[in-house]
Amino acid sequence: MTPITVLISVDSNSILLGAREYANYLKELVNNYNLSSLVTVLETVSLGSYNGVVMHVLPDDVYYSVKSKEQVLKIVEEHLLKGRIVWDFTIQKSDIKLPEKFALKETRIVTRNIGVIDPRNIDEYIARDGYFALSKALKMTPEEVIKEIKDSGLRGRGGAGFPTGLKWEFTAKTKADQKYIVCNADEGEPGTFKDRLIMEGDPHSVIEAMIIAGYAVGATKGYIYIRGEYYNSVENLKKAIKDAYEYGFLGEDILGSGFNFDLTVRLGAGAYVCGEETALLESIEGKSGRPRLKPPYPPQSGLFGKPTVINNVETLANVPQIILNGAQWFKSIGTPNSPGTKVFCLAGDVNRRGMVELPMGVTVREILYGFGGGIKGGRELKMVQTGGLAGTFIGPDKLDTPLDYDSMKNYGVSLGSGVILAIDDSHCAVDIALNTMEFFRHESCGKCTPCREGTRLACEILEKMTKFEADMEDLKYLEQIAIVSADASFCGLGQSINVPLLSLINNFKEEFIQHIEEKYCKVGLCKEEKKEKKKVIAK
Repeated sequence: MTPITVLISVDSNSILLGAREYANYLKELVNNYNLSSLVTVLETVSLGSYNGVVMHVLPDDVYYSVKSKEQVLKIVEEHLLKGRIVWDFTIQKSDIKLPEKFALKETRIVTRNIGVIDPRNIDEYIARDGYFALSKALKMTPEEVIKEIKDSGLRGRGGAGFPTGLKWEFTAKTKADQKYIVCNADEGEPGTFKDRLIMEGDPHSVIEAMIIAGYAVGATKGYIYIRGEYYNSVENLKKAIKDAYEYGFLGEDILGSGFNFDLTVRLGAGAYVCGEETALLESIEGKSGRPRLKPPYPPQSGLFGKPTVINNVETLANVPQIILNGAQWFKSIGTPNSPGTKVFCLAGDVNRRGMVELPMGVTVREILYGFGGGIKGGRELKMVQTGGLAGTFIGPDKLDTPLDYDSMKNYGVSLGSGVILAIDDSHCAVDIALNTMEFFRHESCGKCTPCREGTRLACEILEKMTKFEADMEDLKYLEQIAIVSADASFCGLGQSINVPLLSLINNFKEEFIQHIEEKYCKVGLCKEEKKEKKKVIAK
């Protein structure tokens, strides 16, 4: 009989729906029915954009949505034992993968192993050319490694877009007795989950990249700073680090090169501001996570006052493939000024939510309608937030904007961390602005007055608008708060609140004016409008 492989999605979301229980039960049944020599069960992460526990049976290429142990039993008894597909539990491949007309544009570099390998098995990573890039890099000089990254044009995928090779070069040129590599896996941007899925699905790619970075700049110690809530990512990373030590990829004299590198995981406590690199360093050092004055910058004085490279998860996950395939290969993807791919997180009022990796330069429309399948429930699209909560809110008129590092400069549309949040016409722009500013107020560390007081005042004004108590002077004051916060705040948190706030005011100004002059919310979300509706119903 033909050998059978069953992949089952076990990630942070599916675990909550029973994935680990179903996976263990499946393994137990395979053993009980004496199928161990024929059937291999592999746990992997998300197999696509389907929201649930997915079982993929190969070579039949059948996808099952699993919702109970009884379903697992029936799949084993019918499909695995008798070769009969249980059609009642199947889901269409188009519900998992991109539609065929769109799939040609998907280019998997960062996500190449996700849903393909068991992330807790180092041998499967090695079988997919894992640690080959490290072996190649150790045969190059550090200067050659840095040049390859510089020539590739790789830029930071966390939002700032700083050239990665340049950051490495600055650190390499700084003389010190100790240097550090830090992976920023905090991922506090609402709507962003790409780094979590990378760490859950392919943790060794991040580890391999950090070792290469350490060799390139002369660092011998590394830290992965990760959100404490990312339980599954933490487990997979710790297992991967343990295995990497056992295989000789971490520790002393790596692959006989004489290079030493040690790696540690540090947990964050969920503070959004710790996504800012210097606040992150303060947190690793055991201090309150508040940003430092810059300069000096981390490549000169970072962790414990030593030269430090800080890259985010997605940025690092590109490195092994660049070293293996070369800078020119990477530059052939994307746009001339923004080479490579970007991992986008699609959320909100769309038919298909999830993560997709596409070449730089793809448009907002292609993501929303090609991958997302359009707006949920047949409603009209009202706005799209791009780049995360610190990004821009745009109207339908800007859907054809190409997403790359020039999109903000040329079109006023933020690439940011890659979030694409679709918002339909049942939402109120003023209410969204209030929700956004409440988040920033809550996450402000309080260190500087423009951010601490600016976010508080902005919330107060927006609350007045939702109660129809504001006037036009309040709207002008709100715009001034946004501008002053951008110019005078200490760190990127306060400096970025003007982007979402002003984009909402500028693109949906008529709604703000309606709330002020007409005392009216056209979608009925704001308080007095709801009260009026209740009175009408009572009559």
